[in-house]
Amino acid sequence: MSPVLPRPAQQWRPGADKRAVWHPGAPGAASDERRHHVVVVGGGIAGLAAATGLAERGVRVTLLEREAQLGGRVRAWPVEAGGTATTMSRGFHAFFRQYYNLRALLGRSDPGLSRLVPVVDYPLSLKDGPTDSFTSVPRQPPLNIAAFVARSPSFRLRDLAAVDVDAAMGLLDVSFPRTFTDHDGTSAAEVLDRLNFPHAARHLALEVFARSFFADPRDFSGGELVGMFHAYFLGSAEGLLFDVPDDDYDTSLWAPLGRHLTGLGVDLRTGVEVEGVADSAGGVVVTAGGEAVDADAVVLATDRAPLQRLVSGAPWLGDAAWRERLAGLGHAPRFAVWRLWLDRPVAAGTPPFLATSGHGPLDNVSALELFESGARAWATAHGGSVVELHAYAVPDGTSDEELRAELRAELSALHPELDGAEVVHEEWLVRDDCPLVGTDPWATRPGVVTPDPRVVLAGDGVRCALPVALMERAATTGWQAASALLDGWGVAGHGLWTVPVEPRHRVVPPLRRALARVPALR
Repeated sequence: MSPVLPRPAQQWRPGADKRAVWHPGAPGAASDERRHHVVVVGGGIAGLAAATGLAERGVRVTLLEREAQLGGRVRAWPVEAGGTATTMSRGFHAFFRQYYNLRALLGRSDPGLSRLVPVVDYPLSLKDGPTDSFTSVPRQPPLNIAAFVARSPSFRLRDLAAVDVDAAMGLLDVSFPRTFTDHDGTSAAEVLDRLNFPHAARHLALEVFARSFFADPRDFSGGELVGMFHAYFLGSAEGLLFDVPDDDYDTSLWAPLGRHLTGLGVDLRTGVEVEGVADSAGGVVVTAGGEAVDADAVVLATDRAPLQRLVSGAPWLGDAAWRERLAGLGHAPRFAVWRLWLDRPVAAGTPPFLATSGHGPLDNVSALELFESGARAWATAHGGSVVELHAYAVPDGTSDEELRAELRAELSALHPELDGAEVVHEEWLVRDDCPLVGTDPWATRPGVVTPDPRVVLAGDGVRCALPVALMERAATTGWQAASALLDGWGVAGHGLWTVPVEPRHRVVPPLRRALARVPALR
């Protein structure tokens, strides 16, 4: 990884945080001048970032994507609901303002990021308990955490007496990647147990973060949880509110980016399954759709299971230990997305996105017509609404029928106006292809660079030393994969922005002093 250097005075700043860190790319020639050819396997966020990074430096790129659309797990595809053409996806995604490297990618085809619109609020609801909100919480640490605790109904003064202040301060005293390794073997649930937060606060302010990885907190990495807290809240001044695309993912994001890549000369092929990667004299051969594609290098930017399959079929790639570690990586439990096109509108004042805890298997509810143009057009034409329900980490043995019944009951509890609404159309998805970021040692997880310099990895399940997660990790490792290959050819790499990788030192001492003055914590 490039050393962390002060941000050049003339360098563009990606967001509101003056302490965002610029990680410069390795120096080198301005262009590869099409001397090399790279095959990028996978057209999700990681593959799109890698293809962009390479093509912008004059590398010939062929991108192969098995689906008909780009976007990977954030793609959208056409469906018909009530005789009207509309779209479906794998679910709602939040585009946080600290997703600097993802936003830089999207800016290639939308320089002003005009297709991203802000969500006014992101409420968190505990069943039979309080609802928290981030609308009026300041963005700047430590004011954000102090204001959140002071205003949140989840934090009562008498409950705070039991909080372990030193453990809580540990969430602030971070250094990456050391923070990841410090929590090797520790689950997110264990980190939460050590904090001893009140029950409501644990569910609303903490556990929701772990479940956003589609994982049970008992199986999810404690280091990743601390990293998320730093990136989204305690170490960043970007705030916890976020943006969403103004229409479906394909229309707003990926189709325009695909056209941009085609304009850069990328050979972009969708609907093509990659069967294998073979060694060749000086390069690699990627077999896809019965065709052999020769290349100097390959970026494997696939989901975890296809990556494991491709590596298993390439015994020349890596040593036994590396291959064994990659083969042993797990998958998060199943998750369900249920999109309902209903004949009734949601109640006035409904938030576009509501995170939930304690509502059985329901983890969040989205009202798509409140932010997505296509859904709004459908709802207007039919006098109804387009509602999406998510259930993360579905327990083994849960039947679809049981899960659907519980989700519909919880929807009625939250939205009684929809109780008995007719379902004009529905799409039901259950998938188990998200990577599990478990409690295994951080340093043993395969990273971007592999034992063979011609092969690099990218994706949200790839190890990264920077405090990034989810879509931002996919984008970041995509840029890093491109830079790793460029560096080997003497071509300049791409710099990256992140939230601070060290603690905001001026924050910790005053916050400790402030907490020490709270009678319940002394």
